[in-house]
Amino acid sequence: MLEIDGSEKSGSGTIVRDAVPFSILMGEEIHLHNIRAKRDKPGLRPQHLKAMQAAAAISQGQMEGDAVGSGEIRFKPGAILQGGKFTWDIGTAGSTAMLVLCLMPLALFADKPSSYQVTGGLFQDFAPSLFHLKHVLLPVLARMGVHGAVKIIRPGYVPRGGGQIEVEIYPLKKPLTPLNLAAQGRLTGIRGIALSSMLKERRVSERMTKACLTVLSRKGHQALIEAVDDSLDQPAFDRSALQAGAALTIWAETDTLCLLGADMAGARGRSAEFIGERTARMLLEDLDSGATVDRHLGDQLIPFAALAEGRSTFIVPGVTDHVEARLWLVERILKAKTGVKGNVVTVAGIGYRRSA
Repeated sequence: MLEIDGSEKSGSGTIVRDAVPFSILMGEEIHLHNIRAKRDKPGLRPQHLKAMQAAAAISQGQMEGDAVGSGEIRFKPGAILQGGKFTWDIGTAGSTAMLVLCLMPLALFADKPSSYQVTGGLFQDFAPSLFHLKHVLLPVLARMGVHGAVKIIRPGYVPRGGGQIEVEIYPLKKPLTPLNLAAQGRLTGIRGIALSSMLKERRVSERMTKACLTVLSRKGHQALIEAVDDSLDQPAFDRSALQAGAALTIWAETDTLCLLGADMAGARGRSAEFIGERTARMLLEDLDSGATVDRHLGDQLIPFAALAEGRSTFIVPGVTDHVEARLWLVERILKAKTGVKGNVVTVAGIGYRRSA
């Protein structure tokens, strides 16, 4: 049984969400302890628990210690990886994107296409935005051979959640292709989405957009940002949000096919102008660093690079604790070889193939 100390490196939920899928792919039992030991609320939170239960369901795995607040789990993977249609409800405003990121490496090696409908939060602090997942991560993964799509059915915000998404992932026909992003290149465009729900009278989408564009223009950049109002008289999605909320995501593309994004969710006391300005500054900071991936994409790509056949290279804005944690895990469980020199990350993938 593989022993993983959840207090290592970032000590975050990233270790939980990666360790279980990796153990399934490698067919190795795992004992994970000190779960999220460095967080204010240690142990499994509802979104982590649901991700573990979802991974167990599609692999017919067995788990002990699967309860909110649990500091350790034992997981025994099943012998199969099932595709098909699955529905999960996190039950809180916990991140639907994080659950999807946990399951994607498994869906790539399932016995048939996977369709997931997930209910929970779509936009919150300390979690990937669904817009970033759709417009940044998935297009980059497509270059590695991943075929998938995500649809937002209903936005969901803190504290009620209730957002709904549909995700489709198709099994790979050959190993993932490594990713070579060694130079940022020249900026060719910036796009984005400014979303608000039940805030039409306050013109939140327009205000976020204006503030963002103002900061970008000071650096000589233009951008095309779509202002979306999720109101009953102008439905932007199949269903309207359960509560008021807002989110802004922007992304930049270069002539070397790099994609870098930045996002921020609304929160009590956080003005539309602050969201717009801060989001623009985050993107500019990452671009000015010479990075070829943004501060979030850098760690999100590591599991896929580790499974790919060959060496992946990309430049991160900075080596975060999440980058360190994921590099440590892919070496520890998948036996991939990694390296960091300055801000250049390299991952020698294992060319993973699912045994028949």
